[in-house]
Amino acid sequence: MTPPSIQTLGALRASGYEPRTVKAEIRANLLAALRFGHDPFPDIVGFDDTVRPDLERALLAGHDVVLLGERGQGKTRLMRTLVGLLDEWQPCVAGSETFDDPVAPTSPYGRRLAAEKGDDLPVAWRHRNDRYGEKLATPDTSVGDLIGDVDPVKVAEGRTLGDPETVHYGLLPRTNRGVLGLNELPDLAERIQVALFNVLEERDVQVRGYSLRMPLDLLVVASANPEDYTNRGRIITPLKDRFGAEIRTHYPLDIEAEVRLVAQEADLVADVPVHVLEVVARFARELRESASVDQRSGISARLAVAAAEAVAGSALRRGALAGEEHPVARVGDLPGVVPTLRGKVEFEMGEEGREEEVLDHTLRLAVAGTFRDRLAGADLSGFTERFAEGATVETGVLVPAAELLDQLGGVPGLAAVLDRLGVDEDSVSPGQVAAAVELVLEGLWLTRRLDKDSADGRSVYGG
Repeated sequence: MTPPSIQTLGALRASGYEPRTVKAEIRANLLAALRFGHDPFPDIVGFDDTVRPDLERALLAGHDVVLLGERGQGKTRLMRTLVGLLDEWQPCVAGSETFDDPVAPTSPYGRRLAAEKGDDLPVAWRHRNDRYGEKLATPDTSVGDLIGDVDPVKVAEGRTLGDPETVHYGLLPRTNRGVLGLNELPDLAERIQVALFNVLEERDVQVRGYSLRMPLDLLVVASANPEDYTNRGRIITPLKDRFGAEIRTHYPLDIEAEVRLVAQEADLVADVPVHVLEVVARFARELRESASVDQRSGISARLAVAAAEAVAGSALRRGALAGEEHPVARVGDLPGVVPTLRGKVEFEMGEEGREEEVLDHTLRLAVAGTFRDRLAGADLSGFTERFAEGATVETGVLVPAAELLDQLGGVPGLAAVLDRLGVDEDSVSPGQVAAAVELVLEGLWLTRRLDKDSADGRSVYGG
């Protein structure tokens, strides 16, 4: 990432540089991405036919945007991807706190230096990663944090209070000529929301009693919970009116997108088969549809990601304690993980004391759904006949794969099950086979084709 070698305004002009606004820059780069088939929002999953078209239209129109959605719907991730639509390098006045355009500086410092230096005005280069500012809106956020305030240090250096250069700029001016993300916008106090009026409409800032109106060049993207983003919530109507586009986000609409999202975001420390990720994704989706869960709070995608990471941790623990060299996560690891996710779920008032029961029931629905989806129509008679002969299989979070498979012995139809679950025959391991077997055993029990007794973290199938 080497910046251009141009270091003065004269050289910049000679290079053919033409200034343009941030929104014009984003528009041009977005159009180029769309024309050439490049993904303008990398790593954003599940929004292809819904949120993406809306956002693209808003950016092309040059609108400031509010993303409305419950927690864990990728609003912040989406905001941060907009940096990729900026030019890689941007020239600015060297030393300017507000990153003035060398051709047309707007801050008192930039104008003064331009008048003194002329074509020798020093130019610095800012990478696009440095042109994104983000603020989590909190009730204690002040006007000084966002806009600016008097800097006592600059006054102590001998400047007068009336000197505009004694201002210490806040986040908005310091994100000039860039993208500003405001998370949880309604959490700002009303007087702070009022302070944003000029930024969003007149595109300038005013600091205290100074005769200072400094034009800003910004794209503002905010996020909010739909429940708060109403005149009955914590947002003032005139501020809503100043955003050009209001875009609703959502959780993934299908299970495949949810699985892709979990696989993309989770940091897995052990092998987690796709069917286990599917169980985790279905678990989150079932919770979103449960009458026992407060749906106004939402079920974040972080729940599924945390569950996938925890089930990988459970497999790694089994590997250390049971001596497995290549541990693989199994559906039997999930019951021990579920209680750790309680803090991510808000239950309805009438469910007090039943939280773990609700989570366990929802997990069984997720396993059964995955079993039906993956193995519907598969010939599992080899398994059922094995148990009809009186066989039993004991498994649990500390039972190694080799021990589980030794108990089961050879089963006709196992190869077809592995194929249905997407296990590669050329690289299959005992851990992957054991994970497939556990799904079959649990699915047969959930569909009442097999008995099961559980105690102390161990389960016995058959008998």
